[in-house]
Amino acid sequence: MSDSTPIPSEATEIATQVASGAISALAVTEAHLTAIDAREGEIHAFNTVTADDARATAEAIDARVAAGEAVGPLAGVPVAVKDNMCTNGVATTCSSKMLEGWVPPYDATVVERLREAGAVIVGKTNLDEFAMGSSTENSAFGPSRNPVDTSRVPGGSSGGSAAAVAAGFAPISLGSDTGGSIRQPAALCGVVGMKPTYGAVSRYGLIAFASSLDQIGPFSRTVADSAALFEVIAGHDGRDSTSIPEPAADVTSQLDAGVDGLRVGVITELMGEGPLEGFEPEVIAQTRAAAEALASKGAIVGDVSVPSTIYGLSAYYQIAPAEASSNLARYDGVRYGHRAGEGANTAAMMKASRTAGFGAEVKRRIMLGTYALSAGYYDAFYGKAQRVRTLIIDDLAAAYENFDVLLSPTSPCVAFPIGAVSDPLTMYLNDTCTIPSNLAGHPAISVPFGTGADDLPVGVQVLAPLQGEAVMFRAAAALEALAPAAGGER
Repeated sequence: MSDSTPIPSEATEIATQVASGAISALAVTEAHLTAIDAREGEIHAFNTVTADDARATAEAIDARVAAGEAVGPLAGVPVAVKDNMCTNGVATTCSSKMLEGWVPPYDATVVERLREAGAVIVGKTNLDEFAMGSSTENSAFGPSRNPVDTSRVPGGSSGGSAAAVAAGFAPISLGSDTGGSIRQPAALCGVVGMKPTYGAVSRYGLIAFASSLDQIGPFSRTVADSAALFEVIAGHDGRDSTSIPEPAADVTSQLDAGVDGLRVGVITELMGEGPLEGFEPEVIAQTRAAAEALASKGAIVGDVSVPSTIYGLSAYYQIAPAEASSNLARYDGVRYGHRAGEGANTAAMMKASRTAGFGAEVKRRIMLGTYALSAGYYDAFYGKAQRVRTLIIDDLAAAYENFDVLLSPTSPCVAFPIGAVSDPLTMYLNDTCTIPSNLAGHPAISVPFGTGADDLPVGVQVLAPLQGEAVMFRAAAALEALAPAAGGER
């Protein structure tokens, strides 16, 4: 083993070389910590960098390799974890003053599985407060910046995790996706981001935003690395009542299967052809180019209508805030969270604590959700939104009768400048393409495919039916191989 051995950029290659002794886990860790030191002040991908813990973990892995022990499929691979997943002994804040300084006494299941796989956790990443946002500008600790263009947002809510991978701070990271919070920032930062089937990955230890929608998933530079990380974190967990009682799916074996004969449907409502607004022409053009590229490799490509997707945004912004208003009720300054003085009485203390602890977007969603669940409005708002959710599930099921996977843009636009979007409704439009998969509980992945306005990355989304990760990764790998190179040629 030589100290001058180049450090691979891909997680799977790092793990192979660490396990063989070709490179040391400590050398890999030091290289990534150096990268963090160089640009973190500019990017602000992290809330906490766990440099000492990372070095200690890496040294332990090297000792196991030297002893001839098995070290796991992610041996020595640096990974960044979104700061809404519990990490034993390391602050978990949800980028909120409400939880500032809180240190969990246990690990989330996904963190346990990372450690068992030999990964090296290098830090906790910044996010929109309690995962509510599409730009990471809602963090109580300041915005993250897009490494491609630091004047622009990295997307959200998992913007820190996307930025960490795009900046080379870690080859892989974990985010959570409630309405697109993995896929949209992946698209804006030019990396791969995947949302698994609801229940495929345990939510134990994930601090809840909307419990029927939240799902943890991977970021990476390559589809193969996302597949490898998914296989590590997926699988049944008895501590999560919504966990699918089956082992993790084998998806890596499908990566080289190609798309010959695969039926690919392009969702017309998400291609700027319906009433939905905000689609940039360059994004639509790249998505069409992606469909044509798959067709050139033997895929059977056609347009498909999924009519109820046009109502997905409206339904989501009833259901998600309603669940958030319930989940965040526990942060009252007594049982959990920031406490603002004693107050004249308990009610005054709780009001002061929640006023000081929550930011503006979190308060907005709590109020929206409380209203939607209130007596006299429940059926008109929350109940109707749930019926729309069922329509979306049914319409997607009809589409999958004729197609194996579906295609759409991931985000209707490329990364926008920090501070450029102040209207909440305009911000919510960023979730137009990603929300249907969350409402249905289906898997979806964003793959970088060319550039749009201002030469910024465009992401194309591959959607698949329930537990359809294997065929989804198969299509995504083909799409990745066909993506335009930096010079614009495939």
